[in-house]
Amino acid sequence: MMELLIDSIRVSLLNHQRVVILKQKDSDRYLPIWIGPPEADAIAVRLQEVSVPRPLTHDLLHNSIKDLGGTIDRIVVSSMENDTYYATIVVQRGDKTVEIDARPSDALALAVRAGVQIFAAPEVMEKCGVRLDKDSGLAIVGEDGELSDHEHPSKSGGPVGEEEREKLSAFADFIESLDLGDMESEGGKGDRPSDGKPGGDEPVAGD
Repeated sequence: MMELLIDSIRVSLLNHQRVVILKQKDSDRYLPIWIGPPEADAIAVRLQEVSVPRPLTHDLLHNSIKDLGGTIDRIVVSSMENDTYYATIVVQRGDKTVEIDARPSDALALAVRAGVQIFAAPEVMEKCGVRLDKDSGLAIVGEDGELSDHEHPSKSGGPVGEEEREKLSAFADFIESLDLGDMESEGGKGDRPSDGKPGGDEPVAGD
């Protein structure tokens, strides 16, 4: 598993949708995930230490887990299937470990409340991880500076199909709309120009 840190929440310059930018620890690789406005606000409120008069939805869920004797151990962005990210909330209750299926946006909102580590499966980072070209400032999607590992028959078992090419191209175009030029120097935790589909986490790519 690869540990991630929340770099920022941004808003797309094209459509004003939100995306949470996760940065791989000790690496220059990022994982962007579309999230809805309520989930973006739920994460930002906690990161910015904004006080609220009453518990929000994710506060309620976190408090319920604690009051029932559970402890959130970690969250994992576990897979990406059919243009949708999947996450797992790992809860420890006594000597029992419970894995709860969740959208990454909800899992991240709980992670910032519980103060736990965030991880991603290696295959998620290999397919959807983004690096910035230091010369051009453009986003590079996939491993080894290529568009995707699926471009290489030796790695994927065959050449990428036209549909997959279109998705990866759209993903790269989406990333380039996020104004990522300051990411390597700042790593802020607040709202920034970013992208996200309302209410869902879909890759080009979301949760």
